[in-house]
Amino acid sequence: MTEFWLISAPGEKTCLQTWDKMMAATTRTNNLSLNHKFNIPDLKVGTLDVLVGLSDELAKLDSFVERYATCCAQIATRLFSISTSDGCRTLTLNALFDLLTYITRFQWDMAKYPIKQSLKNISEIISKQVTQIDNDLKTRASAYNSLKGNLQNLERKNAGSLLTRSLADIVKKEDFVLNSEYLITLLVVVPTTSYADWQKTYETLAEMVVPRSSNLLFEDNDSGLFSVTLFMKAIDDFKHKARENKFIVRDFQYNEEEMKADKEEMTRLSTDKKKQFGPLVRWLKVNFSEAFIAWIHIKALRVFVESVLRYGLPVNFQAMLLQPNKKTMKKLREVLNELYKHLDSSAAAIIDSAMDIPGLNLSQQEYYPYVYYKIDCNLLDHKV
Repeated sequence: MTEFWLISAPGEKTCLQTWDKMMAATTRTNNLSLNHKFNIPDLKVGTLDVLVGLSDELAKLDSFVERYATCCAQIATRLFSISTSDGCRTLTLNALFDLLTYITRFQWDMAKYPIKQSLKNISEIISKQVTQIDNDLKTRASAYNSLKGNLQNLERKNAGSLLTRSLADIVKKEDFVLNSEYLITLLVVVPTTSYADWQKTYETLAEMVVPRSSNLLFEDNDSGLFSVTLFMKAIDDFKHKARENKFIVRDFQYNEEEMKADKEEMTRLSTDKKKQFGPLVRWLKVNFSEAFIAWIHIKALRVFVESVLRYGLPVNFQAMLLQPNKKTMKKLREVLNELYKHLDSSAAAIIDSAMDIPGLNLSQQEYYPYVYYKIDCNLLDHKV
């Protein structure tokens, strides 16, 4: 599973005893979860007022950074065509650790987030860092998507039905009578099933149609593009009679410069897209890693702040990372509640009332006797 439960419980005589007791309850007899110690350094505590305010701020920052990391992951998925089944392991952190490895071996980054700084300063460092790369992502993604959209519009023009698609890559100069004072070449879309009717009737759809002037220039699964030459004064009459016979005259004038410009624009957009793709991919890899690392540090900050608020001073708690087995998640929750219910009787009351009253699921508030935060690494399934 890609879901983790980051919890903490107060240290007993030693934090090691807290860890051993949790391990005995969850793994040694019933194999409910795979557990790891989660190392949080000695951070500066600050005042109670600061901790209370920071608790709310960190919750908002947590959501913001998770959304950003999710956005990076999902853009990368669309670019790389990563399947959701293996996407979590494919999105690597600095090409060294996959997400699950990084979490289970978490080490605080002292260089990025100096622990001599106050908790508030550390949270502000993270906030500014992620806000900056979020703005950068919006700019880069907007430019790339605009380029991609313009290219797709041109590609659609070159790949649609003969009734609507560009004809620049189909027709040639020799298909037309050009620079004539009296004659003009029209292009007509004829359904495949009506080829025989076209050949029989096109010369008589109007006066002054040049005999044997029709040629099949191109065809797709549904229709063919025919040329026909006639006198200019017969154009309106010819179009009207052609429409009555379900032959559609395309509104097209041969202009070599315009067609050349269209082809050059297609080449330019395609080249620019390729040029932008590589740097965007590299940028996404680096900054997804940065965002994910920042997100896990925020989780560590939240555990620290909430543990101090709940368990008091001096700081004495053990942070633990549990990776639950999918089939035993309910049982694991029950074991943890039983193990730590003495820490907060009000939480136990909430859980009991939610279990006793049909239709009232207060446990969805995810408040437990112990400090708890969920980390779901399958960012590809998150909603942005």
